Amino acid sequence: MSRTSPHQHLHNSALSRRGLLKTAGGLTAALALGASATAPTASAAPATWTHPGMLHNRGDINRARVRVAAGDDPWLSGWNRLVANSHSRSTWTPNPQATIIRGGTGQNYGILYNDIAAAYQNALRWHVGGTEANAACAARILNAWATTLTTITGNADRFLAAGLYGWQFANAAELMRDYDAFDLGAFQQMMADVFYPLNNQFLTGHNDACITNYWANWDLCTMASVLAIGILNEDAATYDQAVTYFKSGAGNGSIRHAVPFLHTDADGYALGQWQESGRDQGHTVMGMGQMGAICEMAWNQGEDLYSYDGRRFMKAAQYVAKYNLGQDVPFTTYSWGTGQNCAYREHTVISAASRGQVRPVWAMLHFHYNRRLYLDDRYISQMYYHLVAPEGGGGDYGSNSGGYDQLGFGTLMHAK
Repeated sequence: MSRTSPHQHLHNSALSRRGLLKTAGGLTAALALGASATAPTASAAPATWTHPGMLHNRGDINRARVRVAAGDDPWLSGWNRLVANSHSRSTWTPNPQATIIRGGTGQNYGILYNDIAAAYQNALRWHVGGTEANAACAARILNAWATTLTTITGNADRFLAAGLYGWQFANAAELMRDYDAFDLGAFQQMMADVFYPLNNQFLTGHNDACITNYWANWDLCTMASVLAIGILNEDAATYDQAVTYFKSGAGNGSIRHAVPFLHTDADGYALGQWQESGRDQGHTVMGMGQMGAICEMAWNQGEDLYSYDGRRFMKAAQYVAKYNLGQDVPFTTYSWGTGQNCAYREHTVISAASRGQVRPVWAMLHFHYNRRLYLDDRYISQMYYHLVAPEGGGGDYGSNSGGYDQLGFGTLMHAK
């Protein structure tokens, strides 16, 4: 393992979130010098909440609206992928369930992730295209679930459902929070009563397993849900729980555990070995989307997790992108404990399983590091432009749950 010196290809390396001034509309206005925080603070929650302020701020929405109306690429190409997706049609009919089951007998969670994709995509079409029918559809889906869903259950996978669909659902609601026909209060209550208890149970107890038993993505989707619920409900304690866990949590989703080893490649690029790299590349790329969502949501509330701990996440994204582009990367033996008794396991080589898998997770990372911060993100940018762009969303990457692990449409909403 080679410990990383400062990335020789990173330009303006002292730029950080705390040095970016935001206007009231959520647009970045200026850049200033400053180092990112290196230790958790007592409270990370903003003094004033930004809405919309999860995956998209008002500036993102305005830019997409103006650029699509003008027929400019790449936004238009992203928009065309959105309107071609059947989930974005205003005629989508919700199918709310009182009980969602993931894992074990009676699984029905596909109903939920399809309806979430439809709510999110209709919300985007309303914001970018201005079509009232799409707004009404998104509100109809969200309201139906808010008044119906009471339980998420199943085997251990119930925690995945509460995490993945928790943060995604909250993002759809955040886009609709000011729409008159949307019952924000009922939806906030559902998130607090149905999703958060499972999220909290997992982060604090890990299903009574050894702390290293669960892969990074289990923590990450749970952290993303806690963070999103904190923003949606303007709950500072919940928001702080997620940010603090990102920085110093005991499980594999915290930044030092998710990226346990740092390397430098032959070209001098800083790389961070991802915790699931020895498992397979499908889940590894999934991790880029889950941690990316956490960083983007925090960013829009004024907290720079993208740059935390020497931009450790960027180094991981570079590592994952480089390997999935077909290039070699260093690998340090990774060991962990499984089950309740922490039985020893190890990975001695990186896994080629699912290598090169395409997921819509790269636009957000490229446009942050390269276009917001003007950094050299060679491998991230190649992954985005050569394999992914323009990004689609749920329904464009297969019908199973992996195709719905991220909301997508980063080309439309994050291009700069």
